[in-house]
Amino acid sequence: MVHAAGRRSLPEYRALRAQHDMLSACFDAELVCEITLQPVRRHDVDAAILFSDIVVPLLGAGIDLDIVAGVGPVIESPVRTAADVAAIKPLERQRVRPIFDAVSLLVSALGDVPLIGFAGAPFTLASYLIEGGPSRHHARTKAMMLADPDSWHALMEKLTDITVGFLRVQLDAGVDAIQVFDSWAGRCRWPTTAPTCSRTAPGSSPPWPSTACR
Repeated sequence: MVHAAGRRSLPEYRALRAQHDMLSACFDAELVCEITLQPVRRHDVDAAILFSDIVVPLLGAGIDLDIVAGVGPVIESPVRTAADVAAIKPLERQRVRPIFDAVSLLVSALGDVPLIGFAGAPFTLASYLIEGGPSRHHARTKAMMLADPDSWHALMEKLTDITVGFLRVQLDAGVDAIQVFDSWAGRCRWPTTAPTCSRTAPGSSPPWPSTACR
């Protein structure tokens, strides 16, 4: 299995990406299908990983962001107050319809090769929203956790719903397994996020297929 980041070494991937920015590629069903299939064709891997990005669920909730080359996700209006949190809307399935369509295409194209979907986990999404982009120390995130726990927990609840909703879109379209990527969870103590993470774990409701947390 080739990790999503590993596909960057493929010349065919680089050729396509030279013509499309990251977010445009993530929301083009046929392009998502093609990029996902590239390592399968080249390396005959035992599973395919959906081409996407961990911040795509935020776009499904109407949050204005961009992925800037050499920087990463950049949030137009960072979330730093109770009012900012309250303004966050639920994920709308129609906004991420291209991802559903891409998975449907891939299920047909892959045959017996399993397809793995994924989403960014609530803590990591919260960090991007609060910091406004990538951060080394996550100072604003920690400040909200400690100084405004009510807003923090409200934000985590909303982001959990967004993450679960995005995973459900992929599952409904036919992925065989899902991953939850919490890239920045190591920046805080596990008990802070455990109650939220439990909602995306196997055995939670609704029932999930194979699930991996990373």
